[in-house]
Amino acid sequence: MCHHNGVARFLVVVIPIVARLWPAVAIGDALAGGGHEVAWCGPERDLRPLLGPDAVIYPTGKRSYREFHEVGMAAVREHWDEYVLPLNRFIRGPVDRAIEDYRPDVVLADQYALAGALAAHKRGIRWATLCAGVLELTPPTEDPGLQDWVRSRVAQAWQRAGLPEQNGVDLLFSPYLVIATTVRALTGTIPMPEHFALVGATLGLRRTDPAFNWDWWDPGRRHVLVTAGTLSDHLVRDFIPRMLAALVPMAAQIQVVLNTAADAVPDPPPSVLVAPRVPMLDLMARVDAVVCSGGQSTVNEALLNAVPLVVAPIRLGELAVAEQVRRAGAGITVSFAEATPAQLAAAVTGVLDEPRYRGEAGRLSQEYAAAGGTGAAAERLAALAAD
Repeated sequence: MCHHNGVARFLVVVIPIVARLWPAVAIGDALAGGGHEVAWCGPERDLRPLLGPDAVIYPTGKRSYREFHEVGMAAVREHWDEYVLPLNRFIRGPVDRAIEDYRPDVVLADQYALAGALAAHKRGIRWATLCAGVLELTPPTEDPGLQDWVRSRVAQAWQRAGLPEQNGVDLLFSPYLVIATTVRALTGTIPMPEHFALVGATLGLRRTDPAFNWDWWDPGRRHVLVTAGTLSDHLVRDFIPRMLAALVPMAAQIQVVLNTAADAVPDPPPSVLVAPRVPMLDLMARVDAVVCSGGQSTVNEALLNAVPLVVAPIRLGELAVAEQVRRAGAGITVSFAEATPAQLAAAVTGVLDEPRYRGEAGRLSQEYAAAGGTGAAAERLAALAAD
């Protein structure tokens, strides 16, 4: 229920993983820009730099994301047992208190912030789910038992909260509104309910973006961004040398922006710029190809800018996203663990030189624009509050 003049109060409950924070921050900024009141629930250390000094934050403290070890389907079990459920046990009290204190009209909870959905449901407050990845939205068909297993874990969280029977309420997907940061061209024909809004990429101001050495940039060469995502640093030590062996011989034609830890390549050749942090959205508007592990955010940012991809998926939702990009014709998938320098060179050359990849990326870019992004997400949330 909105307060006076259609102003509503939103509480955004986040998961402290960078790729999942940016979409939430963009939507929160858009709601605030529309005159609504927005408060945040998550670790202040992670949120404050992204939100600025004036944001209202209900701190949860921080439980760090440990390095993961499993790949394939075992990774999903590890993800839930080692991260999602312990994190939710850790934040349940603070989230409850935040809702009690702030009394929001609508809670927007990251799909993995089950505590946000639980607390809202318990108090009869409407809540929306933010799916910043597609693992649960488009589950892998090759392991049908996996969905049941995840559901059993979610039910466990429900029982631990001492709630009565679930009565068909699914903490992973709000019955009121689900905002998914993807588009139909990627998810394919999986049927989805009316209240699922596929909004594309939710992008906004990034207050922590670093400067970039544009003097290094040679406008006469093409540019490839290689980014491994935020959670895979400990795995890329072996991938990067193969990637460089593939791309450095093309230095006459190509410059490479390598988004990874500075010590990963202590002595980069002149055609390679190593940067642990980059102004991702500025770069995406200028690069000719992106090599990534298939994180939803990176893929969205590339495709919104009509940039074709080489995807080397490692784990979890990346496998599904890589397959979706390949099926849509906007990129080439390679084996993260096994692709040789020759195979990586062929893949990058392919997306740069074969027009069909850029053509399909351009078609997807139009679909992302039509999906409405951040503005569409904020509109749907405001409508939910007003309803």
